[in-house]
Amino acid sequence: MGETVRVVRLNRPERLNALSIELAVELDDVLARVGQDNLARVVVLTGAGDAFCSGLDLKDYGIIPNIDHLSVHRIATRSMRIYSQLTKRLRSIPQPVVAAVNGVAFGGGMCLSLGCDLRIASERAVFNATGIVNGLSSAEMGAGWLLPRLIGSANSNDLLLTGRRVDADEALRMGLVSRVVPHGQVLDEALEMAASMSRYSHHGLEATKSTLWTELEISSLDAAIEFEDRNQLMAGFTDNLPEAIRAFDGDREPVYLDEPRRDLFEQP
Repeated sequence: MGETVRVVRLNRPERLNALSIELAVELDDVLARVGQDNLARVVVLTGAGDAFCSGLDLKDYGIIPNIDHLSVHRIATRSMRIYSQLTKRLRSIPQPVVAAVNGVAFGGGMCLSLGCDLRIASERAVFNATGIVNGLSSAEMGAGWLLPRLIGSANSNDLLLTGRRVDADEALRMGLVSRVVPHGQVLDEALEMAASMSRYSHHGLEATKSTLWTELEISSLDAAIEFEDRNQLMAGFTDNLPEAIRAFDGDREPVYLDEPRRDLFEQP
């Protein structure tokens, strides 16, 4: 994968990578460490075997750490937070995250994919909001906020209220995923995508991810443009654009180092 792409793989294939407390805690820890990896530019999240993540492990919840002196209510609250914080973690790490959905993405597994910045799917991928099917709510791990913004309220309500299963082709038509590839090729496609993105400016990737997430919560076009203008101005103070021009003139690939643009401050 080289120095710039990191692969994070859910590794419970015998349970279709179902989320136990232990797996959720470990995933959060791994994502936090990857987020602090200053060489990593793009992260690929996938599952071992033929599943992405089948949601909460109903047969083996696991036990949350550090429960001494906690009431049942506090244990339950912390348990919920262990799962829901994964969406916030995916959003907060600076690197764009590509979900390589290689099979079922049910319940919390679908929610994990929603927390990623890009989703590509195997032709065998299946998405499902399992909470409503299991007598709970499908609005979990931020799905009730993320999904309508991603695919619109009509499609979102259809998934979250009916609990029906959506195959890869329909997910593509809805805009839930951006690409569908033959089974067995989804990780290769994600790695190729990540490698291509890694050619760009490290600062540019991080700033674009941050901007896209922030603008989901900006309520007006004027405010969004003001925010974008300032981010773009910061990028313009690097040597990246002059390097792009030099590379174009020299018929070569640009090498973006995010170094300060000194010509703006040089005296004539």
